[in-house]
Amino acid sequence: MPDVVIAAESPRQEPVIEMIAALDAYLKRLYPAEVCHLLDLDSLAAPDVRFFVARKSGHLGGGHPVGCAGLRIDPEGYGEVKRMYVLPTLRGAGIAARLLARIEEQARAEGLTALLLETGPLQTEAVTLYRKAGFTERGPYADYFEHPLSLFMEKTL
Repeated sequence: MPDVVIAAESPRQEPVIEMIAALDAYLKRLYPAEVCHLLDLDSLAAPDVRFFVARKSGHLGGGHPVGCAGLRIDPEGYGEVKRMYVLPTLRGAGIAARLLARIEEQARAEGLTALLLETGPLQTEAVTLYRKAGFTERGPYADYFEHPLSLFMEKTL
């Protein structure tokens, strides 16, 4: 999708806040609260997070946000993929794969050794995307715990 541009931006923009709220609502419909590990806006704007927004240019220009993703830099030397989301009407257009590639590019530039993530097995499209991008399943990390509705994945960089 050539008319989509991905750039580091603040998560504190109204259209982005709306996307994050839509993601929260979606995840809370699928999973119980104890497995919804959601970074809030303050956490997404913290110095240890790189936040990316995908914008689709319209006929009037400007670029409407259509997706987002965060990279949390852990002091242990790995990055964690957070808040990956693409508007439902544009899923399947390759935007999520481009966001994930941008996160990986940033992680490599930061000298990180791996990308880790937690997702849920009910998000089959996301799991397929991560596997296609080279992520493999692993056990819980950091403060996460084993749960049948949590799936932990890793990609060595």
